[in-house]
Amino acid sequence: MPSRRIEDLHPELRVLHPRWVAACEAAGVMVLTTCTYRSQAEQDALYAQGRTKPGRKVTWTRSSRHSETINGYPAASAWDFVPLVSGKAAWSANDPAWRIAGEAAEALGLEWGGRWAAGKRDMPHIQMRR
Repeated sequence: MPSRRIEDLHPELRVLHPRWVAACEAAGVMVLTTCTYRSQAEQDALYAQGRTKPGRKVTWTRSSRHSETINGYPAASAWDFVPLVSGKAAWSANDPAWRIAGEAAEALGLEWGGRWAAGKRDMPHIQMRR
């Protein structure tokens, strides 16, 4: 089962994540972190969805920044999130809360998947820049 534990993030992100949450809240947007670390097997299962397993496609890659390790320990260099509006997940990409949260991440020097090219856009994804 994928993790939501901040402790499973890369050490640099463990520091930046709470700063991002605080910046989102200061801008009036509540956020819920939905995934930090996931194993390669979990990523492979997500990739199979809509291809060799039933369901709609939910990822375009088998390689995930959520599945990284440092010295054998989980150390994801990305997290996924959803903004909360009136206490409920706002999954519509048209909700302005996505842009606010994404820009808060960018202001911290992080990369937001909502800026990626069409076909690879990943609104809930925030990652370290390489």
